[in-house]
Amino acid sequence: MSLRSLNHPLAPATEQLRILGNPSSRQQPFEIALADSRLFPLASTGITVLQVNVGKLCNQSCQHCHVDAGPDRREIMTRETAELCIRALHLTGIPALDITGGAPELNPNFRWLVEQGVALGRHVIDRCNLSVLLLPSETDLARFLADHQVEVVASLPYFLAQRTDAQRGEGVFEKSIEALKLLNSLGYGQPESPLRLHLVYNPVGAFLPPPQKAIEADFRRELAARHGIVFHSLYTITNMPISRFLEFLLRSGNYERYMQKLISAYNPDAARSVMCRYTLSVGWDGMLYDCDFNQMLELPVDSGAPRHIRDFNTGLLENRRIVVGQHCYGCTAGAGSSCGGAIS
Repeated sequence: MSLRSLNHPLAPATEQLRILGNPSSRQQPFEIALADSRLFPLASTGITVLQVNVGKLCNQSCQHCHVDAGPDRREIMTRETAELCIRALHLTGIPALDITGGAPELNPNFRWLVEQGVALGRHVIDRCNLSVLLLPSETDLARFLADHQVEVVASLPYFLAQRTDAQRGEGVFEKSIEALKLLNSLGYGQPESPLRLHLVYNPVGAFLPPPQKAIEADFRRELAARHGIVFHSLYTITNMPISRFLEFLLRSGNYERYMQKLISAYNPDAARSVMCRYTLSVGWDGMLYDCDFNQMLELPVDSGAPRHIRDFNTGLLENRRIVVGQHCYGCTAGAGSSCGGAIS
Protein backbone atom coordinates (compact mmCIF):
# COMPACT_ATOMS: atom_id res chain seq x y z
CA MET A 1 0.00 0.00 0.00
CA SER A 2 1.27 3.51 -0.74
CA LEU A 3 0.08 7.04 -0.17
CA ARG A 4 1.80 8.39 -3.27
CA SER A 5 -1.16 7.98 -5.57
CA LEU A 6 -1.18 11.64 -6.59
CA ASN A 7 1.54 13.87 -8.04
CA HIS A 8 1.76 15.93 -4.88
CA PRO A 9 4.46 15.88 -2.19
CA LEU A 10 1.91 15.52 0.57
CA ALA A 11 -0.40 12.51 0.60
CA PRO A 12 -4.02 13.75 0.68
CA ALA A 13 -5.34 14.10 4.23
CA THR A 14 -8.50 12.24 3.23
CA GLU A 15 -6.42 9.24 2.18
CA GLN A 16 -4.45 9.29 5.42
CA LEU A 17 -7.65 9.47 7.44
CA ARG A 18 -9.12 6.59 5.42
CA ILE A 19 -6.14 4.40 6.29
CA LEU A 20 -6.11 5.45 9.94
CA GLY A 21 -9.85 4.91 10.27
CA ASN A 22 -10.11 1.74 8.19
CA PRO A 23 -13.32 0.03 9.45
CA SER A 24 -11.87 -3.41 8.71
CA SER A 25 -8.99 -2.77 11.10
CA ARG A 26 -8.96 -4.58 14.44
CA GLN A 27 -7.74 -1.44 16.18
CA GLN A 28 -9.75 -0.19 19.12
CA PRO A 29 -11.12 3.29 18.30
CA PHE A 30 -9.37 6.02 20.26
CA GLU A 31 -12.74 7.31 21.47
CA ILE A 32 -13.32 3.98 23.24
CA ALA A 33 -9.97 4.24 25.02
CA LEU A 34 -10.92 7.74 26.19
CA ALA A 35 -14.34 6.56 27.33
CA ASP A 36 -12.81 3.70 29.30
CA SER A 37 -10.59 6.30 30.99
CA ARG A 38 -13.61 8.56 31.67
CA LEU A 39 -12.08 11.22 29.43
CA PHE A 40 -14.58 11.24 26.57
CA PRO A 41 -15.32 13.70 25.19
CA LEU A 42 -11.86 15.19 25.54
CA ALA A 43 -12.14 18.91 26.18
CA SER A 44 -9.90 21.96 26.33
CA THR A 45 -8.77 23.13 29.76
CA GLY A 46 -7.93 26.62 28.48
CA ILE A 47 -5.30 28.08 26.17
CA THR A 48 -1.79 28.68 27.51
CA VAL A 49 0.04 28.18 24.19
CA LEU A 50 -0.75 29.72 20.80
CA GLN A 51 1.21 27.54 18.39
CA VAL A 52 1.58 29.18 15.00
CA ASN A 53 2.69 27.15 11.99
CA VAL A 54 4.01 29.80 9.62
CA GLY A 55 4.39 27.45 6.64
CA LYS A 56 5.88 24.33 5.12
CA LEU A 57 8.96 25.86 3.51
CA CYS A 58 12.09 24.25 4.94
CA ASN A 59 15.74 23.87 4.00
CA GLN A 60 15.56 20.16 4.93
CA SER A 61 13.37 17.21 3.89
CA CYS A 62 13.39 14.88 6.90
CA GLN A 63 12.07 11.35 6.45
CA HIS A 64 9.89 11.45 9.57
CA CYS A 65 8.44 14.94 8.99
CA HIS A 66 4.71 15.03 9.78
CA VAL A 67 4.44 18.37 7.98
CA ASP A 68 5.97 16.99 4.77
CA ALA A 69 8.01 20.19 4.70
CA GLY A 70 10.80 20.90 2.24
CA PRO A 71 12.54 23.43 -0.02
CA ASP A 72 9.85 23.12 -2.70
CA ARG A 73 6.84 23.90 -0.50
CA ARG A 74 5.07 27.20 -1.12
CA GLU A 75 2.56 27.29 1.74
CA ILE A 76 3.61 30.45 3.61
CA MET A 77 1.70 32.47 6.22
CA THR A 78 1.04 36.01 5.00
CA ARG A 79 1.62 39.18 7.00
CA GLU A 80 -2.14 39.68 7.24
CA THR A 81 -2.60 36.29 8.94
CA ALA A 82 0.43 36.88 11.17
CA GLU A 83 -1.16 40.17 12.29
CA LEU A 84 -4.36 38.29 13.18
CA CYS A 85 -2.30 35.94 15.38
CA ILE A 86 -0.76 38.87 17.23
CA ARG A 87 -4.22 40.44 17.55
CA ALA A 88 -5.44 37.22 19.25
CA LEU A 89 -2.53 37.43 21.70
CA HIS A 90 -3.27 41.10 22.37
CA LEU A 91 -6.90 40.29 23.18
CA THR A 92 -6.00 37.50 25.62
CA GLY A 93 -3.60 36.55 28.36
CA ILE A 94 -2.19 33.55 26.48
CA PRO A 95 1.36 33.48 27.88
CA ALA A 96 3.27 31.59 25.16
CA LEU A 97 3.75 32.08 21.42
CA ASP A 98 5.17 28.89 19.91
CA ILE A 99 6.38 29.40 16.32
CA THR A 100 6.85 26.35 14.14
CA GLY A 101 7.01 25.27 10.48
CA GLY A 102 8.67 24.01 8.20
CA ALA A 103 11.69 26.03 9.15
CA PRO A 104 9.73 28.92 10.69
CA GLU A 105 12.70 31.26 10.38
CA LEU A 106 12.35 31.19 6.58
CA ASN A 107 8.99 32.91 6.71
CA PRO A 108 9.55 36.62 5.91
CA ASN A 109 7.33 37.55 8.86
CA PHE A 110 9.14 35.38 11.43
CA ARG A 111 11.20 38.15 13.01
CA TRP A 112 8.21 40.47 13.09
CA LEU A 113 6.20 37.81 14.93
CA VAL A 114 8.99 37.39 17.46
CA GLU A 115 9.30 41.13 18.02
CA GLN A 116 5.55 41.56 18.46
CA GLY A 117 5.29 38.60 20.83
CA VAL A 118 8.13 39.91 22.96
CA ALA A 119 6.64 43.43 22.94
CA LEU A 120 3.43 41.93 24.38
CA GLY A 121 5.43 40.31 27.15
CA ARG A 122 4.81 36.76 25.90
CA HIS A 123 7.23 33.85 26.11
CA VAL A 124 8.33 33.14 22.53
CA ILE A 125 9.49 29.71 21.37
CA ASP A 126 11.26 28.92 18.09
CA ARG A 127 11.16 25.30 16.88
CA CYS A 128 14.43 25.23 15.02
CA ASN A 129 16.08 22.58 12.81
CA LEU A 130 19.51 24.09 13.65
CA SER A 131 20.96 23.98 10.12
CA VAL A 132 18.83 27.01 9.18
CA LEU A 133 21.06 29.10 11.45
CA LEU A 134 23.97 28.53 9.06
CA LEU A 135 22.26 29.65 5.85
CA PRO A 136 24.02 32.61 4.19
CA SER A 137 20.79 34.61 4.43
CA GLU A 138 20.50 33.98 8.19
CA THR A 139 23.97 34.85 9.50
CA ASP A 140 22.53 37.13 12.22
CA LEU A 141 19.60 34.86 13.13
CA ALA A 142 21.15 33.24 16.22
CA ARG A 143 22.07 36.67 17.61
CA PHE A 144 18.53 37.92 16.88
CA LEU A 145 17.06 35.01 18.86
CA ALA A 146 19.42 35.67 21.77
CA ASP A 147 18.75 39.41 21.78
CA HIS A 148 15.01 38.71 22.10
CA GLN A 149 15.52 35.86 24.61
CA VAL A 150 13.63 33.42 22.42
CA GLU A 151 13.52 29.86 23.73
CA VAL A 152 15.02 27.49 21.16
CA VAL A 153 13.65 23.96 20.82
CA ALA A 154 16.04 22.25 18.44
CA SER A 155 15.64 18.97 16.60
CA LEU A 156 18.56 16.54 16.86
CA PRO A 157 17.66 12.91 16.14
CA TYR A 158 20.82 11.50 17.74
CA PHE A 159 24.26 12.36 19.08
CA LEU A 160 25.98 10.39 16.29
CA ALA A 161 26.22 11.45 12.65
CA GLN A 162 25.09 8.21 11.02
CA ARG A 163 21.67 8.05 12.69
CA THR A 164 21.05 11.77 12.37
CA ASP A 165 21.95 11.93 8.69
CA ALA A 166 19.86 8.81 7.99
CA GLN A 167 16.78 10.71 9.13
CA ARG A 168 17.61 14.27 8.09
CA GLY A 169 19.99 14.07 5.14
CA GLU A 170 23.71 13.77 4.47
CA GLY A 171 25.78 16.34 6.35
CA VAL A 172 22.96 17.61 8.57
CA PHE A 173 24.59 16.31 11.76
CA GLU A 174 27.78 18.29 11.17
CA LYS A 175 25.75 21.45 10.52
CA SER A 176 23.63 20.80 13.62
CA ILE A 177 26.72 20.54 15.80
CA GLU A 178 28.12 23.77 14.37
CA ALA A 179 24.80 25.52 15.03
CA LEU A 180 24.66 24.21 18.61
CA LYS A 181 28.17 25.50 19.24
CA LEU A 182 27.07 28.89 17.91
CA LEU A 183 24.07 28.93 20.24
CA ASN A 184 26.26 27.89 23.19
CA SER A 185 28.68 30.74 22.41
CA LEU A 186 25.79 33.20 22.73
CA GLY A 187 24.78 31.78 26.11
CA TYR A 188 22.13 29.30 25.04
CA GLY A 189 22.11 26.10 27.07
CA GLN A 190 24.53 27.33 29.71
CA PRO A 191 23.52 26.16 33.22
CA GLU A 192 22.43 29.51 34.69
CA SER A 193 21.53 31.23 31.43
CA PRO A 194 18.01 32.57 30.76
CA LEU A 195 18.56 31.60 27.10
CA ARG A 196 16.82 28.25 27.12
CA LEU A 197 17.97 25.54 24.72
CA HIS A 198 16.15 22.23 24.51
CA LEU A 199 16.82 19.33 22.17
CA VAL A 200 14.21 17.05 20.60
CA TYR A 201 14.72 13.33 20.04
CA ASN A 202 12.43 11.05 18.09
CA PRO A 203 13.10 7.43 17.05
CA VAL A 204 14.43 6.64 13.59
CA GLY A 205 12.22 3.56 13.20
CA ALA A 206 8.83 2.11 14.12
CA PHE A 207 9.22 2.01 17.88
CA LEU A 208 8.54 4.16 20.93
CA PRO A 209 11.18 6.50 22.33
CA PRO A 210 13.17 5.32 25.37
CA PRO A 211 12.59 6.90 28.81
CA GLN A 212 13.21 10.61 28.49
CA LYS A 213 15.57 10.99 31.45
CA ALA A 214 17.74 8.10 30.29
CA ILE A 215 18.20 9.29 26.73
CA GLU A 216 18.71 12.86 27.98
CA ALA A 217 21.60 11.64 30.13
CA ASP A 218 23.11 9.88 27.09
CA PHE A 219 22.83 13.01 24.94
CA ARG A 220 24.25 15.23 27.68
CA ARG A 221 27.25 12.97 28.27
CA GLU A 222 28.06 12.30 24.60
CA LEU A 223 27.56 15.83 23.27
CA ALA A 224 29.69 17.28 26.07
CA ALA A 225 32.48 14.71 25.64
CA ARG A 226 32.56 14.75 21.84
CA HIS A 227 31.76 18.38 21.07
CA GLY A 228 31.70 20.41 24.28
CA ILE A 229 27.99 21.14 23.79
CA VAL A 230 25.58 21.86 26.65
CA PHE A 231 21.78 22.20 26.71
CA HIS A 232 19.04 22.54 29.30
CA SER A 233 16.84 19.52 28.62
CA LEU A 234 15.89 16.94 26.02
CA TYR A 235 12.36 16.13 24.89
CA THR A 236 11.37 12.74 23.51
CA ILE A 237 8.61 12.78 20.90
CA THR A 238 6.79 9.77 19.48
CA ASN A 239 6.63 9.53 15.69
CA MET A 240 3.05 10.15 14.63
CA PRO A 241 1.51 7.76 12.06
CA ILE A 242 0.81 10.51 9.54
CA SER A 243 2.40 11.98 6.39
CA ARG A 244 5.96 10.79 5.63
CA PHE A 245 6.15 8.48 8.64
CA LEU A 246 2.84 6.88 7.69
CA GLU A 247 4.24 6.36 4.19
CA PHE A 248 7.31 4.69 5.73
CA LEU A 249 5.13 2.42 7.88
CA LEU A 250 3.08 1.32 4.90
CA ARG A 251 6.09 0.86 2.62
CA SER A 252 7.97 -1.20 5.19
CA GLY A 253 4.96 -3.30 6.22
CA ASN A 254 5.10 -1.95 9.78
CA TYR A 255 1.83 -0.02 9.90
CA GLU A 256 -0.40 -2.52 11.76
CA ARG A 257 2.39 -3.53 14.13
CA TYR A 258 3.23 0.06 14.98
CA MET A 259 -0.40 1.01 15.56
CA GLN A 260 -0.91 -1.98 17.84
CA LYS A 261 2.23 -0.97 19.73
CA LEU A 262 0.78 2.49 20.29
CA ILE A 263 -2.64 1.15 21.25
CA SER A 264 -1.20 -1.41 23.67
CA ALA A 265 0.84 1.32 25.34
CA TYR A 266 -2.13 3.69 25.80
CA ASN A 267 -1.70 5.59 29.08
CA PRO A 268 -4.73 7.34 30.66
CA ASP A 269 -2.44 9.67 32.63
CA ALA A 270 -0.82 10.81 29.39
CA ALA A 271 -4.25 11.28 27.82
CA ARG A 272 -5.28 13.60 30.65
CA SER A 273 -2.31 15.85 29.95
CA VAL A 274 -2.13 15.92 26.14
CA MET A 275 -1.02 19.25 24.71
CA CYS A 276 -4.22 19.78 22.70
CA ARG A 277 -6.03 20.48 25.96
CA TYR A 278 -4.05 23.68 26.54
CA THR A 279 -2.78 24.55 23.03
CA LEU A 280 -4.45 26.21 20.07
CA SER A 281 -2.78 25.54 16.73
CA VAL A 282 -2.93 28.07 13.88
CA GLY A 283 -2.28 26.88 10.32
CA TRP A 284 -0.32 28.87 7.75
CA ASP A 285 -3.63 29.98 6.22
CA GLY A 286 -5.16 31.00 9.57
CA MET A 287 -7.31 27.91 10.09
CA LEU A 288 -7.57 26.74 13.70
CA TYR A 289 -6.78 23.25 15.00
CA ASP A 290 -6.42 21.47 18.31
CA CYS A 291 -2.84 20.49 17.49
CA ASP A 292 -0.23 20.53 14.73
CA PHE A 293 -1.01 16.89 13.90
CA ASN A 294 -4.72 17.56 13.37
CA GLN A 295 -3.61 20.47 11.21
CA MET A 296 -1.72 18.14 8.88
CA LEU A 297 -4.74 15.85 8.66
CA GLU A 298 -6.99 18.86 7.94
CA LEU A 299 -9.11 18.26 11.03
CA PRO A 300 -10.10 21.78 12.22
CA VAL A 301 -11.45 22.56 15.67
CA ASP A 302 -14.93 21.35 16.54
CA SER A 303 -17.72 23.07 14.64
CA GLY A 304 -18.92 24.74 17.82
CA ALA A 305 -15.79 26.93 17.86
CA PRO A 306 -14.49 29.50 15.37
CA ARG A 307 -12.40 27.83 12.65
CA HIS A 308 -10.26 30.77 11.53
CA ILE A 309 -8.02 33.13 13.47
CA ARG A 310 -9.94 36.12 12.08
CA ASP A 311 -12.97 34.95 14.11
CA PHE A 312 -10.98 34.33 17.31
CA ASN A 313 -13.27 34.02 20.34
CA THR A 314 -11.61 33.24 23.65
CA GLY A 315 -14.67 31.84 25.41
CA LEU A 316 -15.67 29.45 22.64
CA LEU A 317 -12.12 28.24 21.97
CA GLU A 318 -11.17 27.77 25.63
CA ASN A 319 -14.14 25.46 26.17
CA ARG A 320 -14.06 23.55 22.90
CA ARG A 321 -14.34 19.82 22.44
CA ILE A 322 -11.11 18.29 21.10
CA VAL A 323 -11.26 16.51 17.73
CA VAL A 324 -9.60 13.08 18.05
CA GLY A 325 -8.72 10.10 15.85
CA GLN A 326 -6.54 7.00 15.72
CA HIS A 327 -3.37 9.08 15.34
CA CYS A 328 -3.98 10.38 18.87
CA TYR A 329 -2.62 7.11 20.23
CA GLY A 330 0.78 8.56 19.30
CA CYS A 331 0.52 11.26 21.98
CA THR A 332 -0.92 8.95 24.64
CA ALA A 333 1.34 5.88 24.39
CA GLY A 334 3.77 5.06 27.17
CA ALA A 335 5.06 8.18 28.89
CA GLY A 336 3.11 10.27 26.41
CA SER A 337 4.33 12.75 23.84
CA SER A 338 3.90 16.48 23.34
CA CYS A 339 5.80 19.45 22.00
CA GLY A 340 7.28 19.61 25.51
CA GLY A 341 8.35 15.98 25.48
CA ALA A 342 7.13 13.09 27.62
CA ILE A 343 4.03 13.88 29.69
CA SER A 344 4.09 11.36 32.54
